[in-house]
Amino acid sequence: MPTGTHPQELTPARLLLGSAARELLWRFHMAVEQAQAAGGELEQVRAYASKATEQAARIAGVLTLWGDLDASEVTAQAMGWGVALAQFHLTEAKRLAEAGAISADTNRAETLRKWLLESWQHPEVLPRDILRFGPNSLREAKALRDPLAMLVNHGWLARLPEGTEVRGASRKEAYRIVRPPHAV
Repeated sequence: MPTGTHPQELTPARLLLGSAARELLWRFHMAVEQAQAAGGELEQVRAYASKATEQAARIAGVLTLWGDLDASEVTAQAMGWGVALAQFHLTEAKRLAEAGAISADTNRAETLRKWLLESWQHPEVLPRDILRFGPNSLREAKALRDPLAMLVNHGWLARLPEGTEVRGASRKEAYRIVRPPHAV
């Protein structure tokens, strides 16, 4: 590899973009910019998408030099390959981000489950208790119904029969908290 005045410093030849390659890269850049805007297809992977244009250019440069080590210009064909590979990686990043995302309902149920196990000291809980003392995101009756049902369905809560006495009064709706054996 060519070096400059210092033998430890490389001075590689410049690899320019051909006009067709530059145009293709610019169109890819604009498409990715629009897709990562709020509500766009790539919004969840914005950190990765913002680097996709640079990655496409790097890939195109490597593929150009792989074909001809003495090349002086990236061709449109090489840029097309670089864009195709960058798009593949964007699609994979999006797929993985979506696979790892959980629904808002599941997130609320998990918030409630943790609060019940870590903060609520009684063996039973009333919806009224959660509305008054529970996590802020669950202090509306409408927001509480689905998480309660989800915890019952998954065995973290057991609905008590109507009229069960809880803390000295007969209750219309009450739940027994099912604590795992290792929880205090």
